Amino acid sequence: MIDLEYISIAGIVLIIAEIAGILLAFDVVMRPRSSQGTIAWFIALITMPLITIPLYLLFGRTRFQGYAEAIRDKQTLIGDQWADWHTDMLALAAPPNENLASIEAVTQRLTGIPFTRGNQVELLIDGETTYNSMLEAIAMAETYIFIQFYIVRDDGIGQRLRDALIRKARAGVRVCFLYDEIGCLKLPDTYLEVMRNESIDVSGFKTTKGKNNRFQINFRNHRKLLIVDGHTSFIGGLNLGDEYLTFRDTHMKIEGPASQHIQLSFLKDWYWATGQIPENSKVVKPSAKANQAAAIVNTGPADDTASCSLLFTSLINMAQHRLWITSPYFVPDDVMVRAFQAAAIRGVDVRIILPGKADHKLVELASFTYYESMINCGVRLFRYRERFIHQKVILVDNEIAGIGTVNLDNRSLHLNFEATGMIADNSFANDVEAMLITDLECSEEVHSAHFDDKPLWFRVAARVSRLSSPLL
Repeated sequence: MIDLEYISIAGIVLIIAEIAGILLAFDVVMRPRSSQGTIAWFIALITMPLITIPLYLLFGRTRFQGYAEAIRDKQTLIGDQWADWHTDMLALAAPPNENLASIEAVTQRLTGIPFTRGNQVELLIDGETTYNSMLEAIAMAETYIFIQFYIVRDDGIGQRLRDALIRKARAGVRVCFLYDEIGCLKLPDTYLEVMRNESIDVSGFKTTKGKNNRFQINFRNHRKLLIVDGHTSFIGGLNLGDEYLTFRDTHMKIEGPASQHIQLSFLKDWYWATGQIPENSKVVKPSAKANQAAAIVNTGPADDTASCSLLFTSLINMAQHRLWITSPYFVPDDVMVRAFQAAAIRGVDVRIILPGKADHKLVELASFTYYESMINCGVRLFRYRERFIHQKVILVDNEIAGIGTVNLDNRSLHLNFEATGMIADNSFANDVEAMLITDLECSEEVHSAHFDDKPLWFRVAARVSRLSSPLL
């Protein structure tokens, strides 16, 4: 016999859930996010409220609360020091370049800091080269080391870097180690305790800090940075672990004033996490060995605008002859899709290198749905065959080469704290071009058949994945 009381209770729960889902759907519409993200959340909240409401409460926010306000308050407290640093950076601005005027205006508006002159930049291809260069820089540290990674593994590479930091801490060098808690979920506490026991300052980024962020686990600090004594820095795609020795990835080393801007990014994140600014991190004008122009653009969900999407869309729109990009994940927002298509239509050589096999199935499925619309407009897509390609690189004409942490997906464009180093230098652009030509030679060009010839179940799964990808 059917329990009518049970049915009544279940009905009430469903009605309450539907009402809550509708109210939250309006909240979705009122909050800034990509159009595809808005549609995905809106439909899911109305059609599947019991499942979607908990997900929305955990993952639905698009703006990280409190970070920008905390930084502004700190800058007010250290006003003179901040003003002096900013004046020094402005005095180190690279000479005006007519070809770069549009992107210079964007970067300075986003960061307040121009392209700086007097940098020496080295392209670091793959893990072994990158880690060896980092270890050499750490060994040369005299005063302080700031290091930040999204993922850290307690394996051979992770232990080599940790032991190098411990040796410098024992020698009196101040070491600050920052990690993302979600990216490091698998990292055992013992790894961090060993460093703390050696007087290394260790902290997670604390994306759930503050009452408005308490239940949100949607934000990540995806930056991978190393700064030594304020004058030498590293930025790029590699995390800290043995698996990155097998990936195709790219980092770069900067010696010069741009390292100060990478340091500023770390200090902001460190202040958010700990409420402190390391005493010996007072900025000084570094000496430079070369004269390459560099700009650092840090983006994230605490920004007033969708700065990451704005930056990359501006770079795409700037291209006149060539636009080559590599990304391990390709689920761009609508604005970026149109920018790619428009660039190809106006005759730009647009090439996008993607993994032959991605490490996130849902994102890989979604990326297939972009093939036809891109190819029909003249965009050339390539899938790297040799191994998993994890690098995040952009080459615009022969004017700008960018290397950083940004993937072409909703998470990087709208939800993650990211960092991109842009170099305006022909010789460096030539080095990046040569690297990408080698990558293209190891890749297979994509045609519409890669998606059209798949079975119906695959194409349906890909379409559903594209719809749901903003929720990840």
